[in-house]
Amino acid sequence: MNREEIWAAVETERHGLADLLGALSPGDWERPSLCAGWRVRDVAAHLALATSVSTGRALVELVRARGSFDRMIHDTAVRHARRPTAEIVEQIRASAVSRRLAPSTKPLDPLFDALVHGQDIAVPLGIERVMPLEPARAAADHIWHRGFPFFAQRRFRGLRLVATDVDWSVGEGEVVRGSIQALLLLVGGRPAALPDLSGAGTAGLTARLS
Repeated sequence: MNREEIWAAVETERHGLADLLGALSPGDWERPSLCAGWRVRDVAAHLALATSVSTGRALVELVRARGSFDRMIHDTAVRHARRPTAEIVEQIRASAVSRRLAPSTKPLDPLFDALVHGQDIAVPLGIERVMPLEPARAAADHIWHRGFPFFAQRRFRGLRLVATDVDWSVGEGEVVRGSIQALLLLVGGRPAALPDLSGAGTAGLTARLS
């Protein structure tokens, strides 16, 4: 995908997420997401912040989190999640056309966020949200090569990941097969992908995701 195609996909996903969230009940917003320790509300708040984080603010929040990147991301989302749900939805909708990037990120990072966090919200609620194939493939390839914070190549060393619905494969070793949607969730560290994967390499995947 070229840069314009990536941003068009980001816009589509953000609008779709705003529509999904806008249709949820108050109880759904409080349900646990696929992210351990995150409610649906917290994941939505994280997405709402995507285009508003400056380098200066990120540094302040990192100090506040005592140098922990994971704690910084979690705590900023939880604080923002105190806002009314309608405000969070409108912030995500307004961000759809924005091309502003968080510090040290590229356009494929917000695409990954929109695709995977959409599943973090939808799957626990029993909502089917199908990823578009080409954006999912581009995001999976990006995360495979990105390193921090997923370190996918190190985590899945000795495995070959093979998509069954698009032309995408990475790694060497025992094979793990699945849709590009399931493989994107896998390289993004989501155990929810495991039931949708097959192959000799699946035997030790649970331990790799712990």
